[in-house]
Amino acid sequence: MTEINETKLPGVGVLHDFKCQSGDRVGVISHHAGRREVLIYDSADPDRVGECATMTSDEAHTLVDLLGGSSVTERLDVLRHEIAGLAIDWLPISDRSAYAGKTIADAALRTRTGVSVVAIVRADQPLPAPGPEEELRADDTVVVVGTVEGIDAAARLLASPNS
Repeated sequence: MTEINETKLPGVGVLHDFKCQSGDRVGVISHHAGRREVLIYDSADPDRVGECATMTSDEAHTLVDLLGGSSVTERLDVLRHEIAGLAIDWLPISDRSAYAGKTIADAALRTRTGVSVVAIVRADQPLPAPGPEEELRADDTVVVVGTVEGIDAAARLLASPNS
């Protein structure tokens, strides 16, 4: 049986990863909010993610069904309730987002969803406690804190396409 490594990501969720017989390394970050990121690590640098697919909870369940089930589902449900009512998540800003190029104040995430932006990761550099005047840029990752429902709403809002 393949050995699965588990790494708790406090306030975020959990990372599970394993090495395939082919030598490829695959990981899944399971966020408290239900979102999943499937990671394929770079074969030349095993600490670097080469490809990442972000999925909603429903999409992840569909993939699980296609792959034939999961041995970690029960553990994830317990982990999801470790900090009752509070979740932290990393939300990507794509170049197609209607909010790329707008400020945190313009996005009004707290007013619209109840979540707070606690940091922005830009080009692998964290910008902790950004002010409302901070611009959200394509390829930024926004770190938000709030309820699971609020984070889901913020993810949908930030993913909405530029019209």
